[in-house]
Amino acid sequence: MSRNRFENLEPERQTRLFESATDELAEHGYDGASLNRILEKSGMSKSSLYYYFDDKADLFVTMFERAMKYLMREVGGFDLGALTSETYWPEIEAFYRRSVVLINHNDWFVRLGRAFYRVRNSKKTVAPIERSFAMFVRAAASVIERGQELGVVRTDLPHSMMVESLMGLGEALDHWVVEHWEEMSPDDRLEVVRVQMGMLKRLFGKDAENAES
Repeated sequence: MSRNRFENLEPERQTRLFESATDELAEHGYDGASLNRILEKSGMSKSSLYYYFDDKADLFVTMFERAMKYLMREVGGFDLGALTSETYWPEIEAFYRRSVVLINHNDWFVRLGRAFYRVRNSKKTVAPIERSFAMFVRAAASVIERGQELGVVRTDLPHSMMVESLMGLGEALDHWVVEHWEEMSPDDRLEVVRVQMGMLKRLFGKDAENAES
């Protein structure tokens, strides 16, 4: 894990380091990513890097986890326990829309997404990335469970199937968005949110269960 002393590094230097690491990972994948190239581009020395991180894996997993924490802080998450049957789907869509609005003003998240999928789509499993992905799986499971408690998410399928299906579709949709990001206007991106949420609701909402019964 990154050492607590990393918190004391100037924000500008943190940003340069993470941007350099993101570009390197997106272009070369995890195995091909070079710490030397990252250091050269970020202007950080090797001794400084190892002062803050244990190794390359520590750097990358810290980068992903901090990005998600920043996104949640800036976008403002939602309290699952406070959701009602009326607010469940609208609140999830509103969170997604706020995320896209934020990313419209900071394309580093798009580059980070491409780096993430470059590693996820490789044949070799990379433990640091899988650790970050596991965080999304836990979140998806909690969202599904809350929706089922409220009676707005289908319950006719095994829980594990629901989670894996949601993650699989979510990854595919997210991957498409980051790959086609520059082709869309800010308004187009928000329209994609509406379309994707409609798709998710039709597949996972309670009405899907009722329609098939």
